[in-house]
Amino acid sequence: MILAAGLGTRLKPLTDTMPKALVPVNGQPLLDLNIHRLMGQGYGRFVVNVHHFAQQIVDHVACQDYTSLVQFSDETSQLLETGGALKKAQSLFDPDEPVLIHNVDILDDLDFNWFRSQHQSDDDAVLLVSRRKTKRYLLFDNDMRLVGWTNIETGEVKSPLGSHLPPLTSLNTFAFSGIHSFSPRLFPLMESFPDRFSIIDFYLSVCHRSRIVGLVKDDLHVLDVGKLDSLEQAEAFMGHHHC
Repeated sequence: MILAAGLGTRLKPLTDTMPKALVPVNGQPLLDLNIHRLMGQGYGRFVVNVHHFAQQIVDHVACQDYTSLVQFSDETSQLLETGGALKKAQSLFDPDEPVLIHNVDILDDLDFNWFRSQHQSDDDAVLLVSRRKTKRYLLFDNDMRLVGWTNIETGEVKSPLGSHLPPLTSLNTFAFSGIHSFSPRLFPLMESFPDRFSIIDFYLSVCHRSRIVGLVKDDLHVLDVGKLDSLEQAEAFMGHHHC
């Protein structure tokens, strides 16, 4: 699933007239770059959610070589965030196969065949994480099972373990890359959630009864192309990593 519904407000004024999925890097829209790279690594079915300038994305995909591989999840009436987007698109996925979730404005050099092989049969979700410096970190125990989240600037902590959460100093803190592998086994646990919610909030609410694990990739290069100043970096990134 490629998350392409966002408003792209950080990319204004470009996104005043186009969705961020169609913002070009080296002349190629972000959506095309991501789909072609995933096709090159064996992916043959894509779900793309749309909201902001949705029709532009639909029209664009209709003219591409990959058009027959794409199904759309229409969020034009309401943006559903990352968790709500998955919940709405549930019927479009194979119930027996993990779903790779990727933001349209992320460029990376991940070997997706490797990532896919890391999702073990008993894992409910695998979150790709790194040691990147940030304000917000996911918290994992020594088995790399998700147990919570913290904002180190505000001191806020979220965890279903409450007072049973071990001291933060004994936990592993990692930054989330925005790339994860999701087992459709988790869909029933989403039924009590509203239409609109964050996937991270969902993971944090069920990690005490589901197997949500972190996977560290120290040599991972990820570029968030969500801001105007990162577009130039993206062009350099593409040249350097031959995406």
